[in-house]
Amino acid sequence: MKKIALLLILVMVATVAMVGCSSSSSADEIGDNNNNNNPPATGEEVDFSKLVQVRGSDTMVNLGQQWAEVFMDENPQAQIAVTGGGSGTGIAAIINGTADIAQSSRAMKNEEMDQAKANGFELKEIVAGRDGIAIAVHKSNEIETLTMANLKDIFTGKITNWKELGGNDAEITLYSRESNSGTYAFFKEFVLKDEEYAQHSMLMPSTGAIVEGLKQDVNGIGYIGLGYLTDDVKAVPVAKEAGDQSFLPSLDTINSGDYPVARPLFLYVAGEPQGVIKLYVDFILGSGGQAIVKETGFIPLD
Repeated sequence: MKKIALLLILVMVATVAMVGCSSSSSADEIGDNNNNNNPPATGEEVDFSKLVQVRGSDTMVNLGQQWAEVFMDENPQAQIAVTGGGSGTGIAAIINGTADIAQSSRAMKNEEMDQAKANGFELKEIVAGRDGIAIAVHKSNEIETLTMANLKDIFTGKITNWKELGGNDAEITLYSRESNSGTYAFFKEFVLKDEEYAQHSMLMPSTGAIVEGLKQDVNGIGYIGLGYLTDDVKAVPVAKEAGDQSFLPSLDTINSGDYPVARPLFLYVAGEPQGVIKLYVDFILGSGGQAIVKETGFIPLD
């Protein structure tokens, strides 16, 4: 019996030693995996300790925050921080390596891509949704339709009174985004054909500020992302040319190409997304992320 007891003790000691070695080996492997710069993109193996910094478009900031909240609900270890400041701010951050993802409501320029490359970042462009730019006025404004040419003339200052468009005899007040905004840049290029905004344009710090201004200004007009369109202001139907049918921005009219003031929404990352960033981008492009695109008033990819 003593021999049997002694044998059992020896077996137990050997087993503990083997478990200890196995645990030590596993800990070493985990440490190696955590030091891996390109962790595998599977839910259990991704290192979630990194805080993912997302910066950029004010048009997209609410959308980005919704994406982040739902993603973190599904992945409680994930840490996603989303801030606005304008597309230019996000692009500058991704170029300088101070952001992991840039949200932009305009495409990056070739010189910006070149600057990123000079800093060692080969940026990848990802279309994450689409947006219609609503032309908004005060609810009491009786203007029924505008053309693309009308918009160009209004925002470059060639048309300054609503009576020139069949409205009241009143000076038009222009509400625009600031120059670091992707919406500002898109509208200038796409609608104004790269002409300058009128000098009397009021440059607002956010899309929300434009909405607030239009709610109180019966003679105001501004451009806002579709996700910011509410019952507090009136959207004006837009026609491509005089004599054409005009359309309000909506999922159907943007997908059909009938509404003329529309654009893609972009994400920019440095190289092919890896680890938690890949998981996050895959979530955004998947059914869950695209459902949020639709819920927040934008146009999903499918």
